[in-house]
Amino acid sequence: MERKYIQSSNLLGVRYQPYTNTLEVEFHNGHVYQYFEVPPQAYTALMDSPSHGRFFNHFIRDRFRFRQIR
Repeated sequence: MERKYIQSSNLLGVRYQPYTNTLEVEFHNGHVYQYFEVPPQAYTALMDSPSHGRFFNHFIRDRFRFRQIR
């Protein structure tokens, strides 16, 4: 998974592993979370959204099983 850096006041970068449907999100505060069973359409919509942070907060945060890895 290669991290893609994005323009967001809260999110620094994301990685997506399509084989496992795992989304990894790095925040500006240094925390990194993995979100599991995220469909490819959700990742595509996140990357296409004019506000990555708003999309993340409404459609990914607290909607998928996750774990903090850093």
